[in-house]
Amino acid sequence: MDIVTAIKKLLNDETGVTAIEYGLIAALIAVAAVTVMGTVGTDLSSTFNTIAGDL
Repeated sequence: MDIVTAIKKLLNDETGVTAIEYGLIAALIAVAAVTVMGTVGTDLSSTFNTIAGDL
């Protein structure tokens, strides 16, 4: 097998592509979840402090 054939075979090999895609999707979901939880946590803390002050 010469180098050109090996490179063509490597470029056409799609083994592991699905796992990489799932990993990227999981990372995106994790970033979104952390961002939302941080925002909700701050808002929730503010709400509890307001309620505690009113009581």
